[in-house]
Amino acid sequence: MRLLLYYLTLLGSSYVISTYGPHQRAQMTGDILLGGLFPLHFGIASKDQDLAARPESTQCVRFNFRGFRWLQAMIFAIEEINNSSTLLPNITLGYRIFDTCNTVSKALEATLSFVAQNKIDSLNLDEFCNCTDHIPSTIAVVGAAGSAVSTAVANLLGLFYIPQISYASSSRLLSNKNQYKSFMRTIPTDEYQATAMADIIEYFQWNWVIAVASDDEYGRPGIEKFENEMEERDICIHLNELISQYFEDHEIKALVDRIENSTAKVIVVFASGPDVEPLIKEMVRRNITDRIWLASEAWAISSLVAKPEYLDVMAGTIGFALKAGRIPGFREFLQHVQPKKDSHNEFVREFWEETFNCYLEDSPRFQESENGSTSFRPLCSGEEDIASVETPYLDYKHLRISYNVYVAVYSIAQALQDILTCTPGRGLFANNSCADIKKMEAWQVLKQLRHLNYTNSMGEKMRFDENSDMEANYTIINWHRSTEDGSVVFEEVGYYNMHAKRGAKLFIDRTKILWNGYSTEVPFSNCSEDCEPGTRKGIIDSMPTCCFECTECSDGEYSNHKDASVCAKCPNNSWSNGNHTFCFLKEVEFLSWTEPFGIALAICAVLGVVLTAFVIGVFVRFRNTPIVKATNRELSYVLLFSLICCFSSSLIFIGEPQDWTCRLRQPAFGVSFVLCISCILVKTNRVLLVFEAKIPTSLHRKWWGLNLQFLLVFLCTFVQVMICVVWLYNAPPSSYQNHDIDEIIFITCNEGSVMALGFLIGYTCILAAICFFFAFKSRKLPENFTEAKFITFSMLIFFIVWISFIPAYFSTYGKFVSAVEVIAILASSFGMLACIFFNKVYIILFKPSRNTIEEVRCSTAAHAFKVAAKATLKHSTTSRKKSGSLGGSSASTPSSSISVKTNGNDYDTASGKHRPRVSFGSGTVTLSLSFEESRRSSLM
Repeated sequence: MRLLLYYLTLLGSSYVISTYGPHQRAQMTGDILLGGLFPLHFGIASKDQDLAARPESTQCVRFNFRGFRWLQAMIFAIEEINNSSTLLPNITLGYRIFDTCNTVSKALEATLSFVAQNKIDSLNLDEFCNCTDHIPSTIAVVGAAGSAVSTAVANLLGLFYIPQISYASSSRLLSNKNQYKSFMRTIPTDEYQATAMADIIEYFQWNWVIAVASDDEYGRPGIEKFENEMEERDICIHLNELISQYFEDHEIKALVDRIENSTAKVIVVFASGPDVEPLIKEMVRRNITDRIWLASEAWAISSLVAKPEYLDVMAGTIGFALKAGRIPGFREFLQHVQPKKDSHNEFVREFWEETFNCYLEDSPRFQESENGSTSFRPLCSGEEDIASVETPYLDYKHLRISYNVYVAVYSIAQALQDILTCTPGRGLFANNSCADIKKMEAWQVLKQLRHLNYTNSMGEKMRFDENSDMEANYTIINWHRSTEDGSVVFEEVGYYNMHAKRGAKLFIDRTKILWNGYSTEVPFSNCSEDCEPGTRKGIIDSMPTCCFECTECSDGEYSNHKDASVCAKCPNNSWSNGNHTFCFLKEVEFLSWTEPFGIALAICAVLGVVLTAFVIGVFVRFRNTPIVKATNRELSYVLLFSLICCFSSSLIFIGEPQDWTCRLRQPAFGVSFVLCISCILVKTNRVLLVFEAKIPTSLHRKWWGLNLQFLLVFLCTFVQVMICVVWLYNAPPSSYQNHDIDEIIFITCNEGSVMALGFLIGYTCILAAICFFFAFKSRKLPENFTEAKFITFSMLIFFIVWISFIPAYFSTYGKFVSAVEVIAILASSFGMLACIFFNKVYIILFKPSRNTIEEVRCSTAAHAFKVAAKATLKHSTTSRKKSGSLGGSSASTPSSSISVKTNGNDYDTASGKHRPRVSFGSGTVTLSLSFEESRRSSLM
């Protein structure tokens, strides 16, 4: 029974070996077998299967010369390894290569052949039969090209851990090792290519593009990554479309309509050559030449679209190409291909027929042409000169994908070499064991490939990273038209190093780029025109962020480059110019010593000091005159000193404010004024009390002595000093720059506490109000003795000035704040100086006749007479009212005399009577007053 089972398996295996898998293949036996999957055709013929009969195998159409060159690269590499004495000596590599026709179905059909053969080989039937045509297991597969095809193949090969090394599948999804366990590749992933595309768009300052992707595992993930990169850069995609080589004509035309109507001029295409070809054909038919194409590596150098007849539309295309490699001897190998020599490669016959547009004599298609089922072609011998015909097959100047195939084969060979030379105890397998090269399985090769690290013959280090991807860089190409024959020339204009630092990855030589085939000016592909310097982008409702209107920068803001997203704010010490393109330094202003206004105020302050000093000099010079004595000489000196301090304090407000000047000027002003007003207050109040006293006594003289006067002045001033101390301790003023005005920086003083300033001025005003009250009451005292009226006027001036100061102080700004306070200080100081002292100075200097003791006595006597007369008249009026009530008796009014103090020395010889004297503290004035009132009865 067991023998029968093996017999049936043997029969089945023989059938499978001979019939399973695509009929057309390239095959060579060997000790170790490698599989290959290449797109030798661009697609399959579309045919509706109505299943009325048994479905026929679909036919592949449109031979791919580049795909055949890739296949030849694999065969060349295997033959080179077999001829090597150092790499895999005494071991022959074989191959089984199938055509995927760039479709999943054909690729899976070939892959099933690899898998089935491996399962049959695992049965180990050699002991039951002598199989001369026995085919060993496929230990690795090179391929496939397209990402969609490789995805399907990877799902199947991954189930059996058969290593697969792709040379052209760049989809980032294939980096998922959880899903694609055995997939590896020698091409960089699209993760980098999408970033590189976005970097190029940002480099040329485009923000309005069209994105087109193939509807498969290559295009969709690639364009998804590209969209994310564009979003990070605030670049907008106007149209996002999917395409396929199997689109109907009306679908292609509708897509081209949308592209033609779009204002975006840059078209980014993530697709393969066959998928993008129908789109480009329609664009060429409509002669849409004002677009710039950005090509992914899958079609950037595709022979399907890089045709001279397409250059009117496609010239200027920017594309990504893999870094070209060098394969010594490969050119000669390609040129020596012939149908008769390469019997193991069944694709050579079709290649030959497509190259020379003929049929070989024993070709099945020649028989079909005779039957009329295919177009007629002449016969060819198979010995024609292949170099005489220009095809993509012999385009070996820039070997990119072919080099990736070459590297893939050598990577597998190197992994086998590592297995062959493995030392027991240093292996990668259980217990550091090594695999047996003769009984090796595919999963062991996969393990070895993951740890591969070698240097190839060109000195390049080769290794797969953690995602089983091989590091590589991109070359940036620009499509030019050849000046010799008009063909497409791929001009290298830069590169993209994906492992460099950000900002250094992209390099482009702009001088080499020709846009639309002739122009050196970078095309414009933005939703809106660039905003000029001095403006910024403004959002337009219901439009993408890339569509904007240009809004002028606000005052104090600027933009110095085109297309600014925001206007930068000028530094605090700067302001924007009229066009808002740059900032200039603001003018720094303060109440300067050098400006006319500051000079004028300083001159006024100095004049005040000089005049006050002059008054002091006059008072000192005439200190013993009655006028000076009568004005309380000592207090007058203090008062004049305080006025000098008032004038001097105004000078601190001029010049650039510093912290120390800010902390000094207000206390200096406040203390000076309080000292001045305290002196006036004490002096005025003292005289008033003396003149209102009925009988001045020694108590009055003691109470209003000099010591007490100075004590009162000190106490009044001390309160102001304490206010200043508390202010400076808790909230000291400081210098600061006021930027509120657009083009000017005002350097002013921050008073620290407005409340403290209010207390300082308020206290001064309270003292001034009290002083005004006493001065007003003293207005009728002897004019030559004290100028009560002038003190009243000075206090009125003080109040007018400082009441006006408050609104002016809070309504002005900058240097004018200091100017207002200086003017207030000077005005009130000049008012007090002029009203109190100028009249006295005038009398002392120009009216010396009035500066005598007699004048003072007469003035005092006149005042006493007025007071006595008022008192006597009041007393007489009261007496008459009382007499009238008693009967109206008539009598003469006796002589009346007023005498506060009578001395025997005051005898008047003329009248023979004594003269009464009135004493006032510092001097004695003799006064005699009498009157007679006769009452005549006849008049009664």
